[in-house]
Amino acid sequence: MPEARPFFREAGSGGAAVVCFHSNASHSGQWRGLMDLLADRFRVIAIDSYGSGKSPEWPSAERIQLADEVAFARPVLDALQGPVVLVGHSYGAAVALKAALAQPQRFAALALYEPTFFSVVEAAQPRPNGVDGIRGAVERAIGHLQDGDRDGAGRAFIDFWMGEGTWDAMPPDRQRPVAESTRNIARWAHALMKEPATLEDLSRLEMPVLYMTGGQSPRSSLAVAELVLPVLPDARHVRLEALGHMGPVTHPGVVNDAISGFLDQVIR
Repeated sequence: MPEARPFFREAGSGGAAVVCFHSNASHSGQWRGLMDLLADRFRVIAIDSYGSGKSPEWPSAERIQLADEVAFARPVLDALQGPVVLVGHSYGAAVALKAALAQPQRFAALALYEPTFFSVVEAAQPRPNGVDGIRGAVERAIGHLQDGDRDGAGRAFIDFWMGEGTWDAMPPDRQRPVAESTRNIARWAHALMKEPATLEDLSRLEMPVLYMTGGQSPRSSLAVAELVLPVLPDARHVRLEALGHMGPVTHPGVVNDAISGFLDQVIR
């Protein structure tokens, strides 16, 4: 069987490489605006993760690890020369962190928007804890999927991250791909809740890290930030008060400008 390879899009050709990982229920097109912004001075690549966009499915419906997502992206990463920066949002930011843990000397910097590294909260805090919200949303979504109701699963997932009523306000042409993507919820949850990397492991990441959070984000993603930010040796925290967890999607200009400014500071 041929090795599964990710679909990716790219722009620009000079300077360091910037590799972008998208959030759940999204795809590499999430980063089009950032690619346009950076293409005059960087080579920018955005990857579709397993089961997203134009990339192939992961063979298991329930179990995947962040290490599997990193291995999937490895042919793209290994082909790059010179400095490489990883950018990620939510699940994609967790994948970026895992890639950095696997090869800490390979990456020049990380730009992360609320990595959903829920496992560190589960390890540090007895239940009930800071990730009860997302755990409950996943359980509701899986219940809907078991009943054959993908729209219900989409509502449970989107309304948790973006506020009650968001799903019903979405036009049907935007609901459909999100509802379809909910088939991945069990494996997303497994990857993020069962990740074996620890806070001590994260404390050894010495590259500059831009860690962005939203002032309107749910407790679950902010609980991760409260534990991870203090252990990163060279983290710069930017709190974007008006934004929520989906800030890179709802307000891409604000987030992309923060990433661009950070890269101009740390990449020479």
